[in-house]
Amino acid sequence: MPTYLDFEAPLAELEGKIAELRALATGDKTVSISDEVKGLEKKAAKQLTDLYASLEPWQKAQVARHPERPHAVDYIGQLITEFTPMAGDRKFAEDFAVVGGLGRFQGQPVMVLGQEKGNDTASRLKRNFGMARPEGYRKAVRLMETADRFGLPVISFVDTAGAYPGIDAEERGQAEAIARSTDCCLALGVPTVSVVIGEGGSGGAIAIATANVVMMLEHAIYSVISPEGAASILWRDAARAKDAAAAMKITAQDLKKLGVIDEIIPEPKGGAHRAASEAISATGVAIGKALASLEGLSPDALRSQRREKFLAIGRNL
Repeated sequence: MPTYLDFEAPLAELEGKIAELRALATGDKTVSISDEVKGLEKKAAKQLTDLYASLEPWQKAQVARHPERPHAVDYIGQLITEFTPMAGDRKFAEDFAVVGGLGRFQGQPVMVLGQEKGNDTASRLKRNFGMARPEGYRKAVRLMETADRFGLPVISFVDTAGAYPGIDAEERGQAEAIARSTDCCLALGVPTVSVVIGEGGSGGAIAIATANVVMMLEHAIYSVISPEGAASILWRDAARAKDAAAAMKITAQDLKKLGVIDEIIPEPKGGAHRAASEAISATGVAIGKALASLEGLSPDALRSQRREKFLAIGRNL
């Protein structure tokens, strides 16, 4: 049974009727309802297209957080062959919110990183809902420095509500770890490509997203703070998250106009959660083109391009 979001209630009702009619037809072979089913399917398909053609920022935030949306491990599993995971920060512990390792993308050796939220209660708790502690960012630095040493492009999949704000994380230097990871991204002499596949939350996201090419899926979001957090600060009312989402320009479309990201990757009709394999394949094509555009650039040229790209954000507004 698919999970429907609040704004998908009319669609849920239609698809529920279709399921009931199919069940009725299966139970009673004398009843022919194929024409009625086809009519409802056509109506549902149009409603789905119309719904997702004009999503509001808060609705996009809901889609970006959809529990059935493909996560980093799904992208790695489909796009990266010969993947060999690497664990630990060599300082304190392993952080399961950050996955990464060596593999091949379209036959090319790469280093891949991703923030993983988990897909059920046990895995979400294990991965701390994708919110990394300092160990996760120090692991990311270790992997990126390894990639730099061996001349391997770095691909990162961003999907986090933000870095973990717990006392233990702060005691072990959360802010410093994020800053060092961001600095490491800027210093790399290899091509770097980052894709925001769900949520890109604050410094927790940018710590692995400071890349030569930054892309977002069509219904992903990327922001300095969650809409709920912004609403709590601005209006002292988290229930006004819808207003905050509209004001913050968190959508891929707004961020492309502002020059924060370079490309928007189209999602299947109804969002990536309705056709995960298709969404991942489209992302793979976009990553391939991005890496090809960086091919042949020297380490100094890559660093310069990356630095100028981020310094240019906001200059021409």
